[in-house]
Amino acid sequence: MTTTRRGFLGLTAAAIAAAPLKANAAATKYLYHGKYGDGVGIASYDAAGKITSTGVLTGVADPSFVIRSGNFLYAVNEQEAGAVTAIAIDAPGKLRRINSKPNKGSGPCHLAVAGSYLLSANYGSGDIAVHKLNADGGIGTQTDLVKHAGTAPHAHQIVVKGNYILAVDLGTDSVYTYTLANGKLALKQQLILTTGSGPRHLAFHPSGNIAYVANELNSTITVCSYVDGKLTALNSQTTVPAGSPTNYPGEVVVSADGRYVYLTNRGHNSVAVFETSGSTLTLKATPNAGGVWPRHAIIDPTGTLLFVSNQNSGNIVTFAVDLASGSLTQKSSFATTTPVCVSV
Repeated sequence: MTTTRRGFLGLTAAAIAAAPLKANAAATKYLYHGKYGDGVGIASYDAAGKITSTGVLTGVADPSFVIRSGNFLYAVNEQEAGAVTAIAIDAPGKLRRINSKPNKGSGPCHLAVAGSYLLSANYGSGDIAVHKLNADGGIGTQTDLVKHAGTAPHAHQIVVKGNYILAVDLGTDSVYTYTLANGKLALKQQLILTTGSGPRHLAFHPSGNIAYVANELNSTITVCSYVDGKLTALNSQTTVPAGSPTNYPGEVVVSADGRYVYLTNRGHNSVAVFETSGSTLTLKATPNAGGVWPRHAIIDPTGTLLFVSNQNSGNIVTFAVDLASGSLTQKSSFATTTPVCVSV
C-alpha cells in the first residue's frame, strides 16, 4: 500500500504546490477614489466587483482626480489656490502621503505623469502646470506654467501620448498638443472644435490613430484621426437618444480591444455604449448609471468591470462588461461621499 505524503493541515504536496496559484487568482484588488472634501478613499473589490471600504487617507484636500503611477498615487487639490499631492502605496491598500506642492493655478481638476514630470490641468485659471518628480515619488520643483489663450480658458484634462502631451480645454473648445523637454512645454498644434461644444476629456483607441473627445456643453462625442501629434476632427454625434433632457458628458473610456467606447452622461444619468468601426461610432445602448450625475468611469485591468462614480447620489456602481457584445450589467453599488474619480 502506498501512502500519500501530506504537509501542513493534511494537504497533499500537489495541493501545497497549487496553493500559491489559487491565492494569486483570488488575490484582493484595491481601488482608490477621489472626492470633494478631505481624504482619498481606500477600498478593496472582489472578482464580481463588489467594493468594500478599507479606510481613508486623510490630509489630502479636495482630491477630485487621482491617478496611479506604479507604486504612487498623484492627486489634484481642487481649490482656488491649486496644488498637487504625491502619495506612496507602501502595500496594497496602504497609503502614505509624501508631500504637496502649489501649482500656481486655480481649480486643478486633472493630472498625468510623463516620465519624470507631473502635469496638472487648472480649470479655474486655464493653464497647465509642470512639476519635476523626485526619486522617492514626491513632487519637486515646478518647471513650467502655460496659460491657454482665448476667452475664459478652462483646462480640463492632460493625456500623455508617446512623445506628446495633449491638453483638453473646455473654455476654448480646443485640444492642444505639446512637446515636453527639460520640464518646458512647447505648442505643436491647437485643434479647435465646434464653438460652444466644450471638450472635456478624450481617450484613444488602442490602435493609437483614433481619439474620441467627450464634449460637455453640446452633449456630443467627436471622432478624431491622430498622426504624430496632430488631431483632425472627422465626425460628431449625440451621446443620448433624441428627446433626452439636458445632458453633460463626463468621462470617455475605450475597451482594451477597441471595439467599444463608454461615455458617462450627466443629466441623462446613463452610460452610453458605442460600437466602433474604423472612424465611425454607433450608439448601441444607454443603460442607467445606477445613480445621479455619473462623472467618472474606469475599466479595471481585467477589462470585465466598469466602475462609475455617481457624484450627486454618493455611490460608485460596478458594471460587468460583456467582452463580446460590449453590454453592461449592473452588479453592485458602493455608498461613499461625493465620489468623483476612481483609480485602480
